[in-house]
Amino acid sequence: MTKFLNILVFSIFLSNSLLYGQKKTLNTKSITSKIFVDGKVSEEEWNTAETASNFVMYQPDNGKPISENKKTEVKILYDNDAVYIAAIMHDENPSKIKKEITNRDSFGVTDYFSVFINGFNDGQQDFRFYVTAAGVQIDCITTESYNDYSWDAIWDSKTTITEQGWVVEMKIPYAAIRFPNTNKQTWGVNFLRNIERDVQIYSWNRIDTKIGAELTQNGILEGIENIKTPTRLFFIPYASFYNQKDDNQSDSTFKGGLDIKYGINDAFTLDAILVPDFGQTKFDNIVLNLEPFEQQLNENRPFFTEGTELFSKGNLFYSRRIGGEPTGYPDLSKNEVVTKYPGTVDLLNAIKISGRTKNGLGVGFLNAITEKTFATIRDTVTQNIRKEVIEPLANYNVVVLDQRFNKNSSVTFINTNTTRNGDFRDANVAGLLFDLNTKKNSYNLNGDFKYSTINTTEDYNGFKTSLGFKKTSGKIRYEFSGKYISEDYDVNDLGIIFYTNYHAAYANASYRILNPTSIFNTFKIIEEANLEIQNTTGKIQENFLKTTIGAKSKNNTYYEFSVLYAPKETFDFYQPLASGRYVYIPKRLTSYFGFELNRNHPLTVDATVSTAQYDEENRQTYGIYINPKYRFNNQFSLEYAFDYLTKRNDRGRVGSDTNGIVFAERNRETLQNTLTGKFALTNRMALNLDVRYYWSYAENHEFFTLQDNGYLTQNPSYNLNKNRNYNSWNLDLSYSWWFAPGSQMYILCRNYGLEDTRQVEKDLSSNLKNIFNSNLTNIISVSIRYYIDYNVVKNKF
Repeated sequence: MTKFLNILVFSIFLSNSLLYGQKKTLNTKSITSKIFVDGKVSEEEWNTAETASNFVMYQPDNGKPISENKKTEVKILYDNDAVYIAAIMHDENPSKIKKEITNRDSFGVTDYFSVFINGFNDGQQDFRFYVTAAGVQIDCITTESYNDYSWDAIWDSKTTITEQGWVVEMKIPYAAIRFPNTNKQTWGVNFLRNIERDVQIYSWNRIDTKIGAELTQNGILEGIENIKTPTRLFFIPYASFYNQKDDNQSDSTFKGGLDIKYGINDAFTLDAILVPDFGQTKFDNIVLNLEPFEQQLNENRPFFTEGTELFSKGNLFYSRRIGGEPTGYPDLSKNEVVTKYPGTVDLLNAIKISGRTKNGLGVGFLNAITEKTFATIRDTVTQNIRKEVIEPLANYNVVVLDQRFNKNSSVTFINTNTTRNGDFRDANVAGLLFDLNTKKNSYNLNGDFKYSTINTTEDYNGFKTSLGFKKTSGKIRYEFSGKYISEDYDVNDLGIIFYTNYHAAYANASYRILNPTSIFNTFKIIEEANLEIQNTTGKIQENFLKTTIGAKSKNNTYYEFSVLYAPKETFDFYQPLASGRYVYIPKRLTSYFGFELNRNHPLTVDATVSTAQYDEENRQTYGIYINPKYRFNNQFSLEYAFDYLTKRNDRGRVGSDTNGIVFAERNRETLQNTLTGKFALTNRMALNLDVRYYWSYAENHEFFTLQDNGYLTQNPSYNLNKNRNYNSWNLDLSYSWWFAPGSQMYILCRNYGLEDTRQVEKDLSSNLKNIFNSNLTNIISVSIRYYIDYNVVKNKF
């Protein structure tokens, strides 16, 4: 009997190893009759198509077979224009299927089905297409380190809720994906099913979470033959109208322009914008910035977010530089004042070319040209008006060559260049990167060398280099890395960097469970250590020991706790805003605790409390963040966020006097309230509300002079008012309608205002009254974009 049981156990283990360790293969077949994408799967051709089944769990209990009452069956057919996918997803309780209606590319609380397609089967890049149970489309381009949900393809889908579960049909045109120009195609493919109420995700080909790389774990699709890469040429003309009004003026503007997408060949795509219009992009969350660095802003312009994975290599490209603030300031005579200084520079046009060959070479090229920009200056005595160039005609370009090999490793060259007309500053930065993984994706070796060249009044060069080693699979993982950055390393013309002139060492080790236990669905603990030393002085710039614990309970509530201890005093080389100067920062202990309730409930809450204690009398920081969201039904939801931070006896630079650089000890409070609302009329039409009120003040109560050794001495003679009281208000109410594939009407009502004074007002109601009594700006805009596919137009003539 024992021998029989041993044989049985070994047989089950062997069958599971074969099932999970090998790539599954699905064969498709060609059709000539028409498939109607209606979510019914009623055509005869589906009955003879091969079925992909036997899904296994991806998360949380990795590798567990799907239950019979959740059985999932997928079939694929193809013709000369597209691939067709039918997925039949059984569910013993169809009425419990989650199906929140969201905006495009937003998951929400809903079941979904997705297909991953890699036409080159090289484990490097997936085209992923998701359909939720509510019929909402989501698509993205995915690499191991990047998910680009701003990429929008043109494809068709339809869902149906049945008595046995739900069904999805999809039609994905060849123009939406990439594949080699060969007679016989072998594609990498995988299917995913999310069962939201159970918080479970299943895949057709097992995605082993012990392995660091996910894209190499697709299955195989065979049977596609003799298809041709279509002409990928698309035109997106647009027209928009703006009416802007405030207390002083009113203005109306009509705009028109064109976006072009062209498939140069089966691997490369050209995107171009002619006469760009970004007037309806999301507003920036501007803050009261008392730091020595600029505020880094999110990119909301579609051209600079879609298909930019290659350009993000090496972190040398910060797209907000293009069309950002002018880099110059006018030279003023004794009686002159600036009456107009534009906050941004207009973008004239931009193009980008990107793609990857069948041999794994990724090529990216981006070029943008910005307009010559002037400041207006008035002589207060003669009243004469003149203009001076503050930003010349400028050309920005990025070139990337990224060679992938072994399906999981790469060597990358990237070069960014900024050329400004005339005597303005020019810059060039080149970088060489490598990212090497073992065959089983268990270990990783990575590093870089970057070199910057700045041409200005006095030219200078700098460099940065780093090397890191990681264990990337299994329950226990670790990392060691080091880097060196020279004093004159500067990427800020087309990139962004804050800290230079230091060398650093970093290490971490982590433990995680790979499958649920009786207490946790997921659990991880991470230990980190970091040390940064300034090159010139040898003083410590940063140091910390950090522990982070994260866990998801059996009821799918997530908890995270972190504590960071900086055991050595450090020195800030940036806050003094003077070369060679630095200021002392005491030892500190910071921590936070947060949780997020199971988001399947109608009411869910995400909350975090944080604190920082400094080894300095009464210097401390406290913060609280509360983010409740209520889903009234599948169409309507509201989300509110309360974010409060207070800093007691904080210190920062405020100016200078005859004694030197002046610092202030100050109290700071920051309050941010946001409200987000969504009412989905259909899965292609929605009303959206986005409101933000931000208030922050800094009140100085003691002044100091910075000494040469970095410490502060009292400065009782300094009495200038350097307080700040900052209010910002933004409201966007929008209507969006995808009235045809790739075509959208967008109506936006925007109201915003800003108040920045030296008079601190601590009463919230008074601050609200002040901002609403200020000169608020109102904008109403209407934009229509229409997607034209050359292949469709060609067939009509």
